[in-house]
Amino acid sequence: MPTNEPSQHIVTSYDQELKRLRAMIARMGGLVEQQVAESTRALVRRDTDLAAEVVARDGEIDALEREIEQFSVRLLALRQPMAQDLRLIIACMKVSQDLERIGDYARNAGKRAIVIANQPAFSSMNGFSRLAHLVQENLKGAIDALVNDDVARADEVWASDEQVDDIYNGIFRELLTFMMEDPRNITAATHLLFVAKNLERIGDHATNIAERVHFAVVGENLPDERPKADVSAYAVVRAPE
Repeated sequence: MPTNEPSQHIVTSYDQELKRLRAMIARMGGLVEQQVAESTRALVRRDTDLAAEVVARDGEIDALEREIEQFSVRLLALRQPMAQDLRLIIACMKVSQDLERIGDYARNAGKRAIVIANQPAFSSMNGFSRLAHLVQENLKGAIDALVNDDVARADEVWASDEQVDDIYNGIFRELLTFMMEDPRNITAATHLLFVAKNLERIGDHATNIAERVHFAVVGENLPDERPKADVSAYAVVRAPE
């Protein structure tokens, strides 16, 4: 009597590999979320030791990206997936690249936090805390959406980018004002501008991940134009009268 045990074993093994891929993305996403949170905490608390830890941990993120890429290529070569499975594997490869880039932004923020800690404090960090909290929530939501095939959550993240831009624009204008009021603020404010831009770009990568999740699950792209409100490129700086 013929048995289908070998084919069942193959299917079970393949399902386990896809679960492992999702788990790898979740692990990398969790580490990146931690990096973003701790680089911001180091900035706000002027904690140079914590900032140095963030910088040192970046190599682990790079190693995870390589591991995910290699595992994904192996799945593509050996399993020859189709339809949603194929889209999922390709999405995971691209998401790992987004996460690696986010890790780079967090590392850069950690480096700048060390410099800022040695400069006189002149500005409230409330805006940075709000911005970091929002991009962390979006990042977590995007990763959860990928792990759980949650299109609705991915679409929520995609639509929330405008709020990130609003907070960033407020920080941008405030720091420009501080620089114009007192040239002694320029060094610290310039580094803070870079940190704010890093956080804004992390938000962009979170929406990139959300777009990839949407396509992986339903096979359709979201609209080309997503909500954006970053007007810093058009800012006009006027000296005080």
